[in-house]
Amino acid sequence: MSILVVGSVAFDSVETPFGKGENVLGGSATYFSTSASFFTDVNLVAVVGEDFPQEHFDFLKSRNINVDGLSRSPGKTFHWKGKYGYDLNEAQTLATHLNVFEHFKPVIPAAYKDAEYLFLANIDPELQMEVLNQVRKPRVIACDTMNFWIASKPDALKKVIERVDILVINEGEARQFSQEANLVKAARTILDLGLKTLIIKRGEYGVLMFNGASVFAAPAYPLEEVFDPTGAGDTFAGGFMGYLANTGDTSEAGIRQALIFGSVMASFNVEDFSLNRMKSLGYKEIEERYRSFKALTHFEGLPSL
Repeated sequence: MSILVVGSVAFDSVETPFGKGENVLGGSATYFSTSASFFTDVNLVAVVGEDFPQEHFDFLKSRNINVDGLSRSPGKTFHWKGKYGYDLNEAQTLATHLNVFEHFKPVIPAAYKDAEYLFLANIDPELQMEVLNQVRKPRVIACDTMNFWIASKPDALKKVIERVDILVINEGEARQFSQEANLVKAARTILDLGLKTLIIKRGEYGVLMFNGASVFAAPAYPLEEVFDPTGAGDTFAGGFMGYLANTGDTSEAGIRQALIFGSVMASFNVEDFSLNRMKSLGYKEIEERYRSFKALTHFEGLPSL
C-alpha cells in the first residue's frame, strides 16, 4: 500500500563537529519519503520555490515517490540553518527562512484522498487538521509535531491527536506536552487523548513505544561515526510507516518490527550529510542491520534452577 505524507521539502545548511553541508536537500517530508520508499510507494504533498532544482525532483522520482502533489510557487524554498555541538541530540537553530512554506496550504490531489496510510509530518497542527478533513478513511494515521506547536497551539494539536492513531515525538516534547517529568506518566497522559500508540524518540538512546497495554524499547544502533543527525527522526518515521504499509500488519508484533526498521533507517541516515547515505543504501544492507539489531537485543530466558 502507498503512503501519503504531507510536510516540508527544504534546503538545509548544517554544521556539525565533523563537517558541514550548505544548501543541501532536507525537510521533514523529504527524509520521511526517501526512507519509506525502500518499502512502499509514497505520495508527497509539499511546496517548493522557483529555486528548487530539477535534480532534486529527479531524485525523488527515482525513489518511486509521486511528486504530483509537490507544487512549485513563486519565491524561495524553505531554508533552515543549524549547528550541532558534540551533543548531537540537540540542534542550535541559527536561521529559519520559511519563504514559500509560510503560506503553504496543503491541497490533497483526488488520487491521494483514499490513502490507507497517512503521515502528517511536523507542520502547523491547523494544517494537519486541514489534511485530515480532505482525506477519506485512512487505515492508519500517524503524526509528528514539535515543541513550537506544543507551546503555541496546544488546543489545535490536541484536536489533531484525537483523530490520529500514532503520535511520534521526542522525549522533551512528551514531557512538555503532558507536563509530566516521568516518561511513563507522560505516556499515560498523552495516550488518554485517544491514541492507539505513542512512540517517544530518545535520540542516541533509541525509542520507547507505549500502547496502554505494554511498553517496548528499541535501542539506537551503536555507530563509530555519526556525521549529521538532521532528519533522523523523520527517517525513523519513514522506515516505521513504510514497513507497516508494506506488510499491512498493525498488530503489536508488526508494530515492534516496524519500530526496528525505523531505527535501522535512522542509523544509516546519520552516517552522512543530507540524504547522501540514503542515495547509496541498498536493501541488503537494511536486512543485515535489522539482523544486527535483533542480535543486539537478544537474550536467553531464565534458566531452570
